Amino acid sequence: MNAVAAYKSVKAANPNEQIMQHAPLVKRIAYHLLNKLPDSVQIDDLIQAGMLGLLEAIKHYDASQGASFDTYAGIRVRGAMLDEVRRNDWTPRSVHKKSRMVTDAIRLLENKTGNEAKDIDIAEYLGIDIEEYHHILQDSVNCRLFSIDELTNADNHFSDQSISSTKEPLDDLTRDGFQKALAIAITQLPEREQLVISLYYDEELNLREIGEVLNISESRVSQISTQALLRLRSRLSEWIHDH
Repeated sequence: MNAVAAYKSVKAANPNEQIMQHAPLVKRIAYHLLNKLPDSVQIDDLIQAGMLGLLEAIKHYDASQGASFDTYAGIRVRGAMLDEVRRNDWTPRSVHKKSRMVTDAIRLLENKTGNEAKDIDIAEYLGIDIEEYHHILQDSVNCRLFSIDELTNADNHFSDQSISSTKEPLDDLTRDGFQKALAIAITQLPEREQLVISLYYDEELNLREIGEVLNISESRVSQISTQALLRLRSRLSEWIHDH
């Protein structure tokens, strides 16, 4: 089915039928996101937010932009869920502050040495022992700031493909530029961090399953993934503005 036919199919279908057809997509995204969110986040809340995102996708989908409906809907659904998490973010300010300290440390160390900042280097720079550093990473697992979904839904909403009458011609170039920079940054991560990111986001394995693959503990997997995402945030700092 070509883009025009797909567009007509989506527009012609009853909204209720579309909702039923794509409900499994919403649930799949919700359960995948749940694995990296605090225990306080309820799956029903994510699904409810995702269904609202699906309705928005049905309303605003435009096949002329090149994306399939499933791709576009997935972006809107995931974005709606993340918005729900942001609205209910109870992460202590101290966790956000320490996470930003790690991000800044990684950026400064890598700019200074030209090498990848290792755990021990970051801990030493921050004046803490390695156990406390790993504790910061563990706390940051529950911090909403750090996920690739958040990176791609950063301040300039680069992954929002909805059409607006106020949209500037450079918006697409800016979004595309960020996506390319993110893709390059991921390939330049340390090997183990890149592998964890790939297993989680591409293969959609959860932390326990990744731990089994790599023969390490689930908590160690979460530390590696968090450090990878902090490293990405530091390397993409010119695109992302922390608040």
